[in-house]
Amino acid sequence: MTAVRPGVRAMLAGLASGETTAVELVGRCLERITAMDPALHAFLRLNPRAEEEARQADRARARGETGPLCGIPIAVKDNLATAGLATTCGSALLREFVPVRDATAVARLRRAGAVVLGKTNLDEFAMGSSTENSAFGPSRNPWDPARVPGGSSGGSAVAVACGMVPAALGSETGGSVRQPAAFCGVVGVKPTYGRVSRSGLVAFGSSLDQVGVLAGTVADAAALLAVLAGPDPDDATAAARPVEDYAGACGEEVRGLRLGLPREYFGEGLAPEVAAAAHEAASRLAAAGAEVSEVSLPHTPWAIPTYYVIATAEASSNLARFDGVRFGSRVDPGTGLQGMYRATRGEGFGPEVKRRILLGTFVLSAGYHDAYYGRALRLRALLRRDFQEVFAAGFDAVLTPTTPTPAFPLGEKVSDPLSMYLSDVYTATANLAGLPALTVPVGTSGGLPVGVQVLGPDFSEARLFRIAAALERTFGTFHPPAAA
Repeated sequence: MTAVRPGVRAMLAGLASGETTAVELVGRCLERITAMDPALHAFLRLNPRAEEEARQADRARARGETGPLCGIPIAVKDNLATAGLATTCGSALLREFVPVRDATAVARLRRAGAVVLGKTNLDEFAMGSSTENSAFGPSRNPWDPARVPGGSSGGSAVAVACGMVPAALGSETGGSVRQPAAFCGVVGVKPTYGRVSRSGLVAFGSSLDQVGVLAGTVADAAALLAVLAGPDPDDATAAARPVEDYAGACGEEVRGLRLGLPREYFGEGLAPEVAAAAHEAASRLAAAGAEVSEVSLPHTPWAIPTYYVIATAEASSNLARFDGVRFGSRVDPGTGLQGMYRATRGEGFGPEVKRRILLGTFVLSAGYHDAYYGRALRLRALLRRDFQEVFAAGFDAVLTPTTPTPAFPLGEKVSDPLSMYLSDVYTATANLAGLPALTVPVGTSGGLPVGVQVLGPDFSEARLFRIAAALERTFGTFHPPAAA
């Protein structure tokens, strides 16, 4: 097999020099998948046309028609539509669903010359923090296969961590890119809401959902986001705002930046080794010339209850379409329309999806709407205001732990939903506030990776890459034993 976790830039250099071809790169990735995926289950299916797409990329390069990712194999989370390739969302209900068009993010990858290698595992309909809710079995953490890789983009995180692919697409509703990236020791980016089109992303919580990226290095993540970002006529929420020079930002110093450490992120429930890693990251940024001081985001303790009211309410609405008539494999016991609905959704949805639909339906129901959903919307506005006040006070970004602990054992939280939900306690705020956020690994604890995240004002992705690249220069990159 090839060297540990070859990156996007290294692959592009090899392609440009003629040292390798897209066909060879795809072949090497497939070798790694064949060798490693049976134990880790990062992929749900491979693209049967991947090798042909690689040959097309090589022919395009020979003609001088190269896009910024020409010939690079990329994995795609299985809740992003891929034309002609099944998109199941990790659910038995969609096991036969084959889209007729690509999601905008996938289409932009293809236009940039990337090869879609396959679809990665996830919690069903992206509802989960461990990838244990997949109808097709859990993924496993490559640092310790007895532990979760995080979720819901767990398959994408595993694939990148092990070098099965140099980068992958994921999605976020409350931390589903950053949390698994932190658990698996890779870089994960959630852009500003509206920075990347959501068209073709199967909706969970429409006001929270974002397409994100996972990669082995900060610069590779920047290269991928540069391809995805920008307006889209198919998504009215996609911002018509210029895309910054993300690659150039990775080489800039952090001297002169003001960074805040929110005291509310360093309290009860935070593992000491994770807190120590975050403080060490802050110290190294200060040594590089940044000014670091404590700030307050006072409504942070309300983030998880606020998130799980809004997200479940939107999920209840969005998942109503999966009824065996509009979408989903139909189960018809011959007892009429209502019986068909009950049978289709009862057999097709897993326990966690059912739980969230029930919660969402309850908080939207007559007599409870204002007490729960309406109040959650007001708290969401206060959470966003907290960040705006910090940034208005002259802070360029805030630095926090990404997760309260390193990756936890498989099965430990499955029967305790509240404990599982709390693993998103530091990530959900960025989704509620619509802000960009990025996680980067900064060490290990007990043989497991630890990440810190950087959050900034709207459309400050270039600044976040600048900070994350500075951290990467001092901490280096991290590779699981399974990737050797």
